Amino acid sequence: MVAHLLRLKARLLANGFRRSPWQLVGVIIGGLYGLFVTAMLLVGLFFLGGQGADTIGTALVLAVSATVLGWALIPVVFTGVDLTLDPARFTTFTIPPRQLVTGLLLSGFIGVPGVVTLLLLAGQGLAWRASPAAAVAAVACGILAAVLCLAAARLTSAAATALTGSRRFREIAAMLLIVPLVLLGPIISSATAGIEGAMAWLPTAATALGWTPLGSFAAVPADVAAGAWATAAARFALSVAYLAGVLWLWKGSLLRALETPPRESGGGKGAEGIGALRFFPATPWGAVAGRALIYWLRDPRYAVSIIVVPLLPVLAVYWSAQSGNYSFLLYLAPVLAILLSFSISADVSYDSTAFALHVVSGLRGVDDRLGRVVACAVISVPVVLVAAVLPPLLLGQTEMLPAVLGVSVGALLSGFGVSSVASARFTYAVPQPGDSPFKTPPGAGVRMMVVQVATMLVMTVLLLPAGALLVAQLVTGDAVYGWWALAVGPLVGAVLFGIGLRLGGRWWDARLPELMQATVLNR
Repeated sequence: MVAHLLRLKARLLANGFRRSPWQLVGVIIGGLYGLFVTAMLLVGLFFLGGQGADTIGTALVLAVSATVLGWALIPVVFTGVDLTLDPARFTTFTIPPRQLVTGLLLSGFIGVPGVVTLLLLAGQGLAWRASPAAAVAAVACGILAAVLCLAAARLTSAAATALTGSRRFREIAAMLLIVPLVLLGPIISSATAGIEGAMAWLPTAATALGWTPLGSFAAVPADVAAGAWATAAARFALSVAYLAGVLWLWKGSLLRALETPPRESGGGKGAEGIGALRFFPATPWGAVAGRALIYWLRDPRYAVSIIVVPLLPVLAVYWSAQSGNYSFLLYLAPVLAILLSFSISADVSYDSTAFALHVVSGLRGVDDRLGRVVACAVISVPVVLVAAVLPPLLLGQTEMLPAVLGVSVGALLSGFGVSSVASARFTYAVPQPGDSPFKTPPGAGVRMMVVQVATMLVMTVLLLPAGALLVAQLVTGDAVYGWWALAVGPLVGAVLFGIGLRLGGRWWDARLPELMQATVLNR
């Protein structure tokens, strides 16, 4: 049965490649990137072997502890990431628990993350090349540490089944996760400064972690290299006990989840009234705008775009404070305008099967395009105006206000036009309703990246006329260029918006059957 589960995992991956060439391309790119990173880290482990035993032991214990902790936490945080062999799918099968646990555990090594983790943890032997006994112990303990990583991931995933079965929990977790991702630069910079000032206590931390499940396996080779055989044997026995305990806990959680599968919770209350529809006129585009605004307020896939908005000023202020130059804040509004207008470039893809409502109602393409833009404008217009007006006033550069405002409004309007065309012409697989916004469906990665990058580039190019006037004012100091930018930006943006609205509407009308098929099949 264990071999059968491993073959099943390999067959599912192979079938995915046949189903979507893009998935094969994505896996190849991911595999090559993982291979490159692995090779670089293995080279680093080799050079680490030239340091003292204490330095090697400290570095490896800290690194392995972080790896095990990451494997334990990431599956819980990324609640929408699907496992190829989801344990819930075996609820109706009478597979012996021991074989099911073993098969699911080892199947984790069939994939890029599992293979990379196994190679890196087993590669610790390179760092202990000066001591053959320690090198052998490092390879053996590294393999067991990799098994511990997968077991810890399975345990935390099974333990969190009750929580992740709640849609509300998934939505909150997904939206909160974007905060550290957007602020990753300042976090890393602050952490680096903190580590540089706290290097003295890292060996103490490594010593403590060496007796915990996180770093005990990594500390065994250091004991062997030091000739502390009794300590090495005791630590190894403790490490194996930790691994056995994690497997036992996972087995119990898995059996409970299989016997009493959690109920899927919608996470929301029953609908009352007509919601946001009451704010718009009883017209085709008004109905689309009301429906789209409900998505903006309730769908986490859209909410992620809203959460990013207040984080970008924080990021801009941080980097400006680091450089001592706050002039970058003047360009915050155009950046927000492009990002917010870009957020509706995949609106049709996000509709999923609900797109059928637009088809059967005989909706015109131009009304569909206009309704989606209006819903986004309700949120984006106030944000962009505030971001365009406040920085020049706070920085005492009021002479830049007309140019910044003109470029920002032009960017928002032209971006709406580009997105209206892009969402009608190009579709790709996106997270389904209720899924994590960070889930990447099979085969979607490369196509999604190409479409999104191309859309952003077009938006940026169309901003050049007004942007050139802004640059001219910065170079010459002549405020006349700023007033020209205030006139040219909205005017050009309005023209491009009108063109995009009509062109997108025509594409929508002409490709209605293809769009319907693409949304139903999510591709």
